[in-house]
Amino acid sequence: MLLTAPDCFSSSLLPFASIKNSTAAVILKRFRLNSVSRTRTSRRFCRASLISSPDSFEVGRLIGSYGFMNITSYSGLRDIEYSSGDLGRLGVQDVGEGSVKIRLYEGRIAQGPLKGTSVMFKVYPGQRTGGIEADMMAANELNAHAFLQSSSKGLCQNLVVLVGGFETKTGEQWLAFGSDGKYSAADYAKLTSEKISKNHSAGESSWNRFEKEQILKRRRYFVIKLFQGAMSGLAYMHDHDRLHQSLGPSSVILNTIVEKDAAYLVPRLRDLSFSVDISFQNLEEDPGTFSEGLWRRAAAAGAFTPMEKRAFGIADDVYEAGLLLAYLAFVTFCEANVMDSLSLQRLLESTFRLDLQATREYCLADDRLLEAVKFLDLGEGAGWELLQAMLNPDFRQRPIAEAVINHRFTAGAVL
Repeated sequence: MLLTAPDCFSSSLLPFASIKNSTAAVILKRFRLNSVSRTRTSRRFCRASLISSPDSFEVGRLIGSYGFMNITSYSGLRDIEYSSGDLGRLGVQDVGEGSVKIRLYEGRIAQGPLKGTSVMFKVYPGQRTGGIEADMMAANELNAHAFLQSSSKGLCQNLVVLVGGFETKTGEQWLAFGSDGKYSAADYAKLTSEKISKNHSAGESSWNRFEKEQILKRRRYFVIKLFQGAMSGLAYMHDHDRLHQSLGPSSVILNTIVEKDAAYLVPRLRDLSFSVDISFQNLEEDPGTFSEGLWRRAAAAGAFTPMEKRAFGIADDVYEAGLLLAYLAFVTFCEANVMDSLSLQRLLESTFRLDLQATREYCLADDRLLEAVKFLDLGEGAGWELLQAMLNPDFRQRPIAEAVINHRFTAGAVL
């Protein structure tokens, strides 16, 4: 059963007394939200505040756990001669497993007007287990959500909503988010590819041709709407001087994965642990804890002034969004295990050096990738055109998020 976020949140503000000694405590004191406007389809305006008492929540079953990957170098280009400027623009990276392990739990609010409302807990380990990095990641995510949710423009429906949080006696940071769905875009792509494999093993001859065309039509519409929603969330963040910096299929949560229900699909971005403040004041004064690697790559690409660094950061997010689009095409429309995110990134960056025309010709020769090619071929190659722009080796030539949303492929004009 898929859970949806409540229509509105309580206006009563609970004291932030439960978080005392962590880095997150500083953030909570800075962002005691008096109210956050939230517009719903009913055109009602609701008030929201962060709930910080652990007694206000009930914890349910463990959903799962996951970790993060650390960027370590640009050695993916070892076999190709590039200048330092090319290294910065291409952004090909080696990654390693990080030390912070995140746990996810179901839960609900146990007290107050919202009693019974479902939430999802994101649990960061204490410093003893995860080190100072875990505490800083929790604080950064809390900071980003609190800032975005205090916008005078109201909440963005394409971002998950932070309901509250607290710290346990062992130092764990528990962040509670509105339960906007339990499946990610990665889950959807994996389940869909497995379904394709199952149908193929059963024999395509048993398929009704018209039925197959309808399934593909629904899938294309679903994927484009998924991507459009993710880009809307990213555009909102950029409009508020925030980068995502860990955008991928696992960081997009979906309220449904039923393709027939695409009209009701609302993708939402999550995982703002590595979000970066790109306001000009912050760029001039504070480089930020999680942005050192970003600014090193910016310098390698020739971006030194605050304005150039801001443009590079936005372009870097758009590049990640381009990889997300490629993933949705080559995983969702192909059989299971034909393509994965790392193999796809190596194919695009190392093998074909971001030449999307050459990539297309290669994929055309592989029948297993044919439906992905056809998807990007819609609108006389509109998908490839958009991908080429988003993955442009020169960050200065990449479109901003808003331009991606308005592109004929994303806008659905190709359907």
